[in-house]
Amino acid sequence: MTISILKSHRFIHLKSLYYFLLLSFFVANAQAQQAVVMSPDGKLTVNLTVNNGTPTYSVSYKGKLFLEPSPIGLKTNVGDFSTGLELKEKQIQNKIDESYELPNIKQSKVHYVANETVFSFTKNKESVIDITFRVSNNDVAFRYKVYPQKGTLSAVVKEEVSGFLFPAGTTTFLSAQSKAMAGWSRTMPSYEIPYTIDAPLGENGKGEGYTFPCLFKVNNNGWVLISETGVDSQYCASRLIGRDKGLYTIGFPMEGENNGVGSSTPGIGLPGEIPWRTITIGETLEPIVTTTVPFDLVKPRYEASQKYQYTKGTWSWIIGMDKSMNYDEQLRYINFSADLGYETVLVDALWDTQVGRDKIADLAKYAASKGVGLYLWYNSNGYWNDAPQSPRGIMDKTIARRKEMAWMKSIGIKGIKVDFFGGDKQETMKLYEDILYDANDYGIMVIFHGTTLPRGWERMYPNYASSEAVLASENLSFGQGSCGLEAFSATLHTFIRNTVGSMDFGGSALNKFYNDKNTPNKGSKRMTSDVYALATAVLFQSGVQHFALAPNNLTDAPQWAIDFMKAVPTTWDEVRFIDGYPGKYAILARRHGNKWYVAGINAQKETVKIKVKLPMIAGGSELKQYADDAQLNGNLTTTKLKKNQEIEVTIPCNGAVLLMN
Repeated sequence: MTISILKSHRFIHLKSLYYFLLLSFFVANAQAQQAVVMSPDGKLTVNLTVNNGTPTYSVSYKGKLFLEPSPIGLKTNVGDFSTGLELKEKQIQNKIDESYELPNIKQSKVHYVANETVFSFTKNKESVIDITFRVSNNDVAFRYKVYPQKGTLSAVVKEEVSGFLFPAGTTTFLSAQSKAMAGWSRTMPSYEIPYTIDAPLGENGKGEGYTFPCLFKVNNNGWVLISETGVDSQYCASRLIGRDKGLYTIGFPMEGENNGVGSSTPGIGLPGEIPWRTITIGETLEPIVTTTVPFDLVKPRYEASQKYQYTKGTWSWIIGMDKSMNYDEQLRYINFSADLGYETVLVDALWDTQVGRDKIADLAKYAASKGVGLYLWYNSNGYWNDAPQSPRGIMDKTIARRKEMAWMKSIGIKGIKVDFFGGDKQETMKLYEDILYDANDYGIMVIFHGTTLPRGWERMYPNYASSEAVLASENLSFGQGSCGLEAFSATLHTFIRNTVGSMDFGGSALNKFYNDKNTPNKGSKRMTSDVYALATAVLFQSGVQHFALAPNNLTDAPQWAIDFMKAVPTTWDEVRFIDGYPGKYAILARRHGNKWYVAGINAQKETVKIKVKLPMIAGGSELKQYADDAQLNGNLTTTKLKKNQEIEVTIPCNGAVLLMN
């Protein structure tokens, strides 16, 4: 690539466009400086402009504007780095070309290629901040690096002015952030607020903002997903705040989180970098579904102490609630998992008082004899929740936590599920990291519930298993209203929450009623079909899955359903978007080894009847087909994929279809 510089106009002219290794040009006069970074395929463009010392950026895809000029910069206690800036003429340009393997995300082998430019800014002739843009074929990421200021080696970030300004007519698919210390036993925020779909930009600014990830439909041009990644103990987690006229900005945690204790603004050592903000763009939902940007941008924080296993399991609590926490019922579920060929059982809250530590040790020993390991539930505790469930007072204290983990290792516990976290402040991020790091010392995997969104954690922390951060299966047991919205919610999670990280939903129930006898008039009634239960085992991605199956399902569920649930993988090698629309229907394909699983669900009153292309499966292949009739009665048949790799599927409301080669 040849670049010539015309000094009189400070204009860099790109003579060769071959592969767009990196396009970066610079225009400067008394008022404005401009630069461009493009994706390797040349379709995605970031335009950076500094006008009278204030930087903005915009994003286009195939020449169509997806983000209008949007604010960028930081305000800290050692300086305002959002205005009065001058862009240095010389920029550092890098071509990123990396490959890595990760078994517990949507794609096991990743080849990440991107163009990166580091833009350095001065203020009053002193270096103050770098803004790094990294652009791959469908993803834009940016982050800041702040430099020491007049001998100051630490800073508090008071405000991040980073914004995302959407064109008029854009609609939103957002989950609101709850108020701090609200909800049951003051356990919020826990990322469990239902989504509002296809809402206009005019409804911005309500309440406390929105939880990541945030999905937008930009008129007829396509889709944008906004999130962040690389958050650890060195920063806080963020949210999106709605402003006027289509602008959204980064927001820090609310002051009331963690019972008001701790700062809502993060501190950094200087020089210091903050987490990445990510923007995924596509004309269809394909890039949203397939993006690996949360993992592309991060690195492992420590070495795994052992090779961790990603497993299937069962848990009694989702069907039997608190009363199921007794020795005999846990024994029954261990045997049930063994009968299914599953490797784990999740022993939920109150095990310490209703089973007892000695009996837990006995259960762990018996489970090991059956080829089954145990996960144990813990309350995160501290000063940030009033939840009475025990064990309490352990996971928030380093000495008690490590002593407990040593005991768990001695009896062969495989993992823990830690619940009821208090917010997104920097000190809470440190607690997450401390729990994970200590657990790794003892060979223990970690699931988080009542929790924040994972932000690249699958790659950062090798013993991280999954997070809830969604209105999950327990709500189906709590009330009939959630059952009526089950399919609707699933079509949203598929295209929003689960696109950026593992989602511990705990579903795929085959009981018709949420009670331990599966009898009418007791507990809520499941409105979805058995095929739907199977389909969500494919649609919902999490390396570790504890399904909402019950021992009675061995005799009262269709044999084809049990056989499928015995065999369904929890790790995947590839994912494809087939069709769908958030809140209406969803059809995805996932590959495990050489086998493709194509799963579709429908939340609309109208039956979905659609022809879909399956280009990854050879034409003429024989497929297993699990499908529902109009009354949601499922069956298993075989069918052939046409030679043009097309097949027609029919999905009734609350039903599903599932195809396997």
